[in-house]
Amino acid sequence: MDIGQVQTAQEAKRNVAYLKALTTLLYQMADDDLVISHRGSEWLGLVPHIEEDVAYSSITQNTMGHALILYEMLQELGEGKADDIAYLRKPEEFRHAVLVERPNGEGLYSENPDYDWAYAVVRNLAYETFKRIRLQAVTRSSYQPLALAAQKMLREQFYHLQHWQVWIKQLAGATEESTNRLNEAVNKVWADVDSLFDLGAEEEQMVAYGLIQSAEVTKKAWLNDMKEILQDAGLNWPGDPSPVQNSGRDGTHSEAFEAALAQLSEVYKTDPAALW
Repeated sequence: MDIGQVQTAQEAKRNVAYLKALTTLLYQMADDDLVISHRGSEWLGLVPHIEEDVAYSSITQNTMGHALILYEMLQELGEGKADDIAYLRKPEEFRHAVLVERPNGEGLYSENPDYDWAYAVVRNLAYETFKRIRLQAVTRSSYQPLALAAQKMLREQFYHLQHWQVWIKQLAGATEESTNRLNEAVNKVWADVDSLFDLGAEEEQMVAYGLIQSAEVTKKAWLNDMKEILQDAGLNWPGDPSPVQNSGRDGTHSEAFEAALAQLSEVYKTDPAALW
């Protein structure tokens, strides 16, 4: 189904099937970035040292910015105001992967947080490795505004991925405890990681219209990259991840996400008409 290059939102809106596939992909990409950046923001003041506080906060801010770019594309495509899309939807209307919504650990940010830094490192490494592959794929997207935005995001995202690669190398093998905790974190991430690759019910249309490559191609590339990273670090390779019962792409999410969304949107909901 060769549609050629689509240059503008107005052009995309002329084809109903193309528009549905495109908006579905944009919601997945934007929601992934929004939710994982929120989980990252919950580490403010709790990371191992002050330099990491600055670095992780910067990564989180950049990632939130990437989500905004994608929400603004959805706005141009007629999905509503970008901020309303981000903050006023119901939990079941979000299309992010369940991996990114998982809590950082026990407790709440404002009340007895007992977060797991090893899990944060492995989850971010897994996500950023996936994100790089996905962004590289959409630089060839038929929707030119998305292809151009992906090129810009990749320039920042290179450093995000590099950051977590450095952390995994520093912690792996540093002590027996750090190695064990990382291996435990890998197993925990692996339980959810297959959710990242699911493109949902519109996958066939996304691929046919040249919006993105198939989930199978993305997953294969991710497995090759992650296997090399973990083995080079001396960590256990858990094998191919098992399929998840629920990926989150259909809007099914946990109670933990509902609580996170309530916190994330609390300020905006006080006055949605205000200029933030």
